[in-house]
Amino acid sequence: MAGTTPGTPRVLRAMNDRAALELLLTHGPLSRSRIGRLTGLSKPTASQLLARLQAAGLVVVTGTSQGRPGPNAQLYALNPAAAHVAGLDVTTARIRAAVADVTGRTVGTFELPAPTGGKARRHPGEPGGPGDAGETGDAGETGDAVQRVVAAVDGAAKAAGLTRDALDRVVIGTPGAFDPRTGRLRYASHLPGWHSPTLLEELAAALPMPLEYDNDVNLAAVAEQRLGAARGHEDFVLLWNEQGLGAALVLGGRLHRGWTGGAGEVGFLPVPGAPLVRGVARAGGGGFQELAGAHTLVRLGRELGLEPPPGPDEEAAADLLARAAEHAGDATGGDGDGYDAGTGAGTGGPYGELLRHTATSLATGLAALVAVLDPELVILSGGVLTAGGEPLRALVQRELAELAAPRPRLVLGAVTGHPVLSGALESALAATRDEVFDTSR
Repeated sequence: MAGTTPGTPRVLRAMNDRAALELLLTHGPLSRSRIGRLTGLSKPTASQLLARLQAAGLVVVTGTSQGRPGPNAQLYALNPAAAHVAGLDVTTARIRAAVADVTGRTVGTFELPAPTGGKARRHPGEPGGPGDAGETGDAGETGDAVQRVVAAVDGAAKAAGLTRDALDRVVIGTPGAFDPRTGRLRYASHLPGWHSPTLLEELAAALPMPLEYDNDVNLAAVAEQRLGAARGHEDFVLLWNEQGLGAALVLGGRLHRGWTGGAGEVGFLPVPGAPLVRGVARAGGGGFQELAGAHTLVRLGRELGLEPPPGPDEEAAADLLARAAEHAGDATGGDGDGYDAGTGAGTGGPYGELLRHTATSLATGLAALVAVLDPELVILSGGVLTAGGEPLRALVQRELAELAAPRPRLVLGAVTGHPVLSGALESALAATRDEVFDTSR
């Protein structure tokens, strides 16, 4: 509400408007009298407010109340067409995009697979990618990245019955982070085409709406904070494992990104049990990634005689842990060889060994994080970790209690499906609602 004076009628009207819009967002359709009671406004003032919001295109009449004595009252709701946003989740395998209206309802989705016949797909920690210190990416790759982002946005908009010009904001989630000082992507050498110093300028020129970028794991944390396991928590860590290991740090209710945007890039963390990796920027990974990353879990599964399915490491690792969790859940506890939620004991045999080894590896890295941050809560998220389910969670909790003095509660992520995409949409919606719901402009 820049340019207004606190306490003036215009400001008070805008505050009442915002309060009513937030109520409609939270409760869904409401009658005029119900809005009046919830806001403390008189009936005439509530009527004026609703007329004003209808004229602004923010509120629509959606029906009438039923089943109450007396005449049926009109019900008012947020106008879904008042704003639309898009979120993108970018990986080496594909770009997943979605469009949501201002109520938060997803109205269009689109997925663009990685082009075939191009360069081999690389994972964090694998050699062959440009190092962080000298990532460049040629102009052709950068142009392809821009075209693919635009195609994903257009695809999701078309699925929603819109064009890109109708979108009020786009939020893009990627591995790594864009350095706020240089505008260049760091800590994601495995993502080809995204390292040009002009990439952000080219994307801004191609897309006409406000465009924002964030680390994919940070966006998963946004989703958990607003929709899932972290609601009501001010200090938490989210540990993610899919194509790479990463963490999001939320301190005092706010994401901590660090000076270069690299806070939470825990895959580079030196840890006991893994070789000391030097030149981690050039290597694309570090000790924790080598100790607990998906490729390590797949290798361990083979060493234990468990045959991982073909496909990307993160999918194979998730399959192995899901099978291990299923074996743990099916085991009986009478002979002490089965899974027990109270002790975190896994099954015997190779699946039990896989769970125990994975839990110890994860707890080793987490111990360093909780010793420094002392969070209230740790969330295990990403397809690899959630595949292990309660058996893996309980084992990590038990191991962490042995390795770290602070003992935060450990939970599985509650946002299922596509947490990064959900977080991108939530981030875009929060910023857009702040603008659209401000009627003082």
